[in-house]
Amino acid sequence: MFVASVHPEFRVDGKRVSVGDLTEIAYSFIKEGEEYQKSIGDFLLNWIDGRECLNVQTSGSTGVPKVIPLLKEHMINSALATGAYFKIKQGDTALLCLPCDYIAGKMMLVRAMVLGLNIYMVPPGSDPLGKLDKTFDFCAMIPLQVEKSINKLSAIKTLIVGGAAVSQELIKRLDNINTGVFETYGMTETITHIAVRRLNRSKEDNVNEFFQALPEIYLSQDKRGCLVIRAPKVSKETIVTNDVVDLISDTQFRWLGRYDNVINSGGVKLHPEAIEKKLDLYIHKPFFVTGVPDGVLGQKLVLIIEGEVTHNYDFSSMKELGKYELPKEVYYLSKFAKTNNGKVQRKKCLQMVLDKP
Repeated sequence: MFVASVHPEFRVDGKRVSVGDLTEIAYSFIKEGEEYQKSIGDFLLNWIDGRECLNVQTSGSTGVPKVIPLLKEHMINSALATGAYFKIKQGDTALLCLPCDYIAGKMMLVRAMVLGLNIYMVPPGSDPLGKLDKTFDFCAMIPLQVEKSINKLSAIKTLIVGGAAVSQELIKRLDNINTGVFETYGMTETITHIAVRRLNRSKEDNVNEFFQALPEIYLSQDKRGCLVIRAPKVSKETIVTNDVVDLISDTQFRWLGRYDNVINSGGVKLHPEAIEKKLDLYIHKPFFVTGVPDGVLGQKLVLIIEGEVTHNYDFSSMKELGKYELPKEVYYLSKFAKTNNGKVQRKKCLQMVLDKP
């Protein structure tokens, strides 16, 4: 049986909250709260129900959405690891601006309860800092929220960003901001992030192209070149991912892309995500690259852009692109198919392109 406890300094909107208060707060959110607060209430009730496991919905961005059980003890360990890595201390303020339907939002609450943080909650919209005049020590956002909040990020001391790839254009804009901004690597199975990399410079730290594993996380590769994670504090099982990486050491790696996205064009393996980073310097609309069947090459590299035709791109003038990284065709879709949490469904979009008359 899991006995829930909260840090004596845990606060919600500045008000101290004990374990005994959680049931009342949860029911208040479910019965009288705003729509986004209902999932917060549901999670709090699940947290104190005495069961050792919590069922969590995956986002479905890399496969069919599913529900997986996570040990609450592992969730606590994850919160402690994050607190230690980022030097988060009791009494620090945190902002919850992600939906609690998924693990990222749930873990912000767990961190607050475990570490003794003062957490504030806002609807999980694209501009979470819009109406706030407070400052926060810690926050987690998706890239879209970071982009919309770029002029107000100084209100946050440490910001972690996940849920989707961070564009090169956004990374450039972050370089003038004092906030410590870190891209995260992780998944529901690893209870959010198990590695982070700094995205912007500061007096103490430089931007890092490698992901650095959190304490007690051990990394290796399988025969495909995909990342294998051993994280005994947050997962009983060794996790074999579909993420192709350049492994620097057993605690550092460079992410190259998804194994299931790799394009084999004339015997050359192309990683779409790496090519997209280069194209991101020139294309200022949502886009991605993928492979389509080709009689000569097996697969040929194509570019799919959201919106209407507004520009002719001269790929040969883009010096960052290698000779095999030049898209052979450009297609346009009026609107990309996306998951519930905003990730582009590449295969579905490609099928939409192929089905066009």
